[in-house]
Amino acid sequence: MESILVLTHADETGAALTKASLEAITAGQQLAARLSAPLIIGIIAADATNLANGLPSKALTVSGEAFAQPRYATDAAACEVLCRASAATIILAPSSSRFARVVAGVAHRLNGFIDTHVTNLSAGAIGGTDTIEATRWFYRQRIEAVLTRDARPWFLLLDAGTHAPFAGACSAAHMEEIKVDLPPIRTSVTGIRAPMQDAQTIRPDAKLLFVTGAGWTKKQPDGQTHVPEASDLILGFLRNTSASLGSSKSLVDQGGEGNSVLPFLTHLNQVGQTGATPRHPKGLATCCHGEEPHVVGWRFIADRRAISLDPNCGWTRGKADVVYVADAFPVIAKLNELLAAKNG
Repeated sequence: MESILVLTHADETGAALTKASLEAITAGQQLAARLSAPLIIGIIAADATNLANGLPSKALTVSGEAFAQPRYATDAAACEVLCRASAATIILAPSSSRFARVVAGVAHRLNGFIDTHVTNLSAGAIGGTDTIEATRWFYRQRIEAVLTRDARPWFLLLDAGTHAPFAGACSAAHMEEIKVDLPPIRTSVTGIRAPMQDAQTIRPDAKLLFVTGAGWTKKQPDGQTHVPEASDLILGFLRNTSASLGSSKSLVDQGGEGNSVLPFLTHLNQVGQTGATPRHPKGLATCCHGEEPHVVGWRFIADRRAISLDPNCGWTRGKADVVYVADAFPVIAKLNELLAAKNG
């Protein structure tokens, strides 16, 4: 009989589980219900006393100041001891930066197998036995595959945004703390250096993805380029909406070609066939052609809209829910004016 462990960790504040962890709990709860299998939640945090409240099942916790910050040695030791204590055959974990770098090592320690970028889990009976199927994408989200394994333990890293975050009723938790014999710690966290919030352009949890294209740096109707104005409009829109910024490959490549560029764009902002495939409830594309390489990055955007001067743009050919045939410069300028007034 299968048993399921969901590994989770606290967020930066230490006062709550991360959103991706809550999504993994939802996935574990659904899979356990299909298999009629026991479910255990594993929590790693500096203080897990209140983190287990409201969870749908028993929680095993690893607590202590050593687990307040991500570190391979301590996180791997914590995950290993939770897996051994639970004796789980299926281990689910969010594909966060904290777990993505340690879970493969933990799987090796337990002679297990691991699959990553899992987007869906299902269970069915084949030959009289329950079989678990994991769905994931390959080739920049162009090929969908369904995987199954007989070997156990089986570790599965779940992509963020593929399940609804778990939201349970407030209730006392059945919690058991597990002791960890820590290996020698050779690294210490002395502080965190991060850009100002206004300077942060990649926001995975944002409700809106705003994508720029090369049209922002091309000649405008007056025959001149307006890159500084484009920069101000785009950054103003990001400040007013707290959106996440994406870009087409052609735009981020312009810096290496000696052309005018938007100074805040890097290849980390790139979406599409050779970039990221983010998951946001809504998306707005501006100055993009809407061709297939761009749209691949929009595969999981729920509500897709675009602004383009070309009524025959690729976005209009069934690739966007709404296309505004207009010049992005005045449209975004007007939106910034309205949003600034609304935000006070």
